[in-house]
Amino acid sequence: MDAVGALRAGRPVLLPTDGVYGLCCTLDEAAVTRLYELKGRERRQPTAIIAAGPDALRELIPELDPATLLAGPFTSIVPNPARRFPWLAGENADAIGVRLPVLPPVTQAVLESVGAVAATSANDPGEPPAARLDEVPERIRRGCGAEIDAGQLPGTPSTVVDLTGKAPVVLRQGAGELP
Repeated sequence: MDAVGALRAGRPVLLPTDGVYGLCCTLDEAAVTRLYELKGRERRQPTAIIAAGPDALRELIPELDPATLLAGPFTSIVPNPARRFPWLAGENADAIGVRLPVLPPVTQAVLESVGAVAATSANDPGEPPAARLDEVPERIRRGCGAEIDAGQLPGTPSTVVDLTGKAPVVLRQGAGELP
């Protein structure tokens, strides 16, 4: 099964991102529940949305101005006043993580077909992220409907920046550096 077909069937997939391999699924609650179970992720932890582009993100969260986001190797935590996708928000439904990364062409093509995915790093909780597909734990690989191997990735996840307050706050330093 190809990645687009697997996603549309509600199956998680492994996709190369701009930094590490991501465990991804569609944004519906059932698919996200499967993603959390497969990863062994606690439901209190949030999971970000990776969108194909600003227009796809605007369709999902109309009140969000994509121009206010940090594009590239950043996860922007933004206000979520409509409390959209509460199954992605973890303990704080008033905020949501979104990404507009520069993706490998094969991943960009998948996202253009489905619009956006929920994505977390394809590793066991607390373990280093996977820079190569063969570094993804075997049980995660077995549980996926498809995987795309793009070879060696940089190996550094996105920088997570909270944009919900008056000033940006870096929650996790990663590949992106704030200007």
